Amino acid sequence: MKNSLSLLFYIKKSKSDKFGKANIYLRITVDGKRSELSIRRKIHVDNWNSDANMARGNSCESQEINRCLATIKNKIYLLEQELIANDEKITAYNLRNKYLGKDAKVRMVLDVFKEHNAKVEKLIGKDFAPGTAERYRTAKKHIENYIKLEFKKNDIPIKDVDLKFINGFEYYLKTTRNCSHNTTIKYITNFKKIIRIAYANNWISKDPFYYWKSRLKIVDREFLSEEEIQKMVEKELHTPRLDQVKDIFIFCCFTGLAYADVKKLSKNDIVIGIDGERWIKTKRTKTDTRSNIPILPTAEAIMDKYEGHSDLINGKKVLPVLSNQKMNAYLKEIADLCEINKNLTFHLARHTFATTVTLTNGVPIESVSKMLGHKSLKTTQHYAKILDRKVSDDMKLLRNKFSTQKEIDNVG
Repeated sequence: MKNSLSLLFYIKKSKSDKFGKANIYLRITVDGKRSELSIRRKIHVDNWNSDANMARGNSCESQEINRCLATIKNKIYLLEQELIANDEKITAYNLRNKYLGKDAKVRMVLDVFKEHNAKVEKLIGKDFAPGTAERYRTAKKHIENYIKLEFKKNDIPIKDVDLKFINGFEYYLKTTRNCSHNTTIKYITNFKKIIRIAYANNWISKDPFYYWKSRLKIVDREFLSEEEIQKMVEKELHTPRLDQVKDIFIFCCFTGLAYADVKKLSKNDIVIGIDGERWIKTKRTKTDTRSNIPILPTAEAIMDKYEGHSDLINGKKVLPVLSNQKMNAYLKEIADLCEINKNLTFHLARHTFATTVTLTNGVPIESVSKMLGHKSLKTTQHYAKILDRKVSDDMKLLRNKFSTQKEIDNVG
């Protein structure tokens, strides 16, 4: 059923001021029901044409008022079309409130963040990894605490977020929370997504991140040397649990698998490759990209060692992996026992594979990138710092080439 909309501008002569001027009102009528509002303009009662519902004459003031009335009328009709497009009910009251901006729900920062995180949680395993969801939860908690500290409120409208808010949040993370530069940037980037959602939905009129510029600092990542790997392999540990953690860590040093990927590694992921040898073919939990990794003898021996392990019976898992927290705690103890003076974490195994096991032994960075499941070579370069020994070996070949050429020249 088509709605009947009519618009009427009028004045109330009886309420004119001492100068003879009266407010101009707009009456919106839809299906016989009315709603009224002041357009916040005045006109002298003698200059108002009640029959035409507009200003009388061709004076500059009258022309300007009539242009204003026409603009308002056009806006009301556009709002009517917007309601139709959104399948919303058209009433005089709705049109009045929409024109006055009273229909818009005030979007709050933490509410939008909460809605976003709820969607991420439901998409874990499909579009998002568990670690990604955890980072968004932590970022929201940091924003919540910052708002309480800085604004003494539980939440603020998202339209109030500006560059000052962002810079203040960055300072808060680096000082109050004692976050590193890169960790700070990652949390702000999480928050940036929330702002972009608000901007895309027209909940804010401009993007406060437009002038915010910051980059991650390149960090030299630690890795184990060949000597340190060998020291760990040969070390006899006093408990089966420590030995188990050491084996799984060494396995990742020779496969490049991250914690989440070795934990979910299934027998179905072990296949016979193009060379007739066993390969790991799996999708990375973090990025959902495929990793194809030939299994080296050290890694294969560890797989065979845990075949039939009590924690794996009747299951498809390849290795008995503990929680990440426990693995890292045991690795600290293993580092002490092996006299390795490095901050041994599970992820360090991945760096070791990229640097010591592969690149140092002449594996091209393109192949390393594919095995690590990286989407770009740039990411691999952050992991893989070529050792001085590799540079020395490469230059030795060049030095020998020049020496040989010099001998030939001398003979000639």
